Amino acid sequence: MSISVTTWSLEQTAPGDLIPAKEPDGDVRIVRAEVPSPEFSRFLYTAVGGDIRWTDLLPRTYAEWLRHLERPGTETWVAYERGTPAGYVELQSQEHGSVEIVYFGLIPAFRGRRIGGHLLTYGTARAWDLADRWPGLPPTDRVWLHTCSKDGEHALGNYQRRGFRLFDTRVEEERDVATPGPWPAAGPY
Repeated sequence: MSISVTTWSLEQTAPGDLIPAKEPDGDVRIVRAEVPSPEFSRFLYTAVGGDIRWTDLLPRTYAEWLRHLERPGTETWVAYERGTPAGYVELQSQEHGSVEIVYFGLIPAFRGRRIGGHLLTYGTARAWDLADRWPGLPPTDRVWLHTCSKDGEHALGNYQRRGFRLFDTRVEEERDVATPGPWPAAGPY
C-alpha cells in the first residue's frame, strides 16, 4: 500500500528573515547536546518522529550515527521543559555557507504548548551563527529545510510564520509504514 506525500522545501536567505515566536510560559530551556551520543540522538529521532512515520534512519548502525554526529558543523539543540526532553532541532552545515535544519520536532506530549515556535526560532538563529562555533566553516548565507505532509499538521505553518519561504514542492508516492513510536504502543496516540 502506498500514500501520497507532499514535500515542501523552504528557506531563509538572510538572518533578518527570521520572525521570532513568542517564548512559551514555564521553565523551557534549549541546550546544545555537545557530546555526540548515538543513543540520545536515536532516542530523540524515535520519540519525535515515531508517530509521524520517521523511519529512514532506523536501519543506521551505531557507527553510522556517530559518524553523522561527529561531522563538523552538525549540532543538536534540545528543548527541555522542567528538565524533561521536549523536542530537538538538528543543524548540518553544507557547502557554500548553506545550513540545513535536518530534523526538527517535538515529542507528542509537548506539542501544542508553544514550545515548537520557540525551538524553531532558537534553532534557526543558531543556524545563522553556526560558523561562529565552527572555525573554518564559511558564514551562513542560507538556512533551509524540508517538511512534508506526514509531519505534524502545524509544521508548514510554523516554518512560514518564522519567515521561511517556499522554493520547491514535490508530490511522490511512498510505501506506507506502520508508525513505530519509540517502542510499540508508546505514547498517548
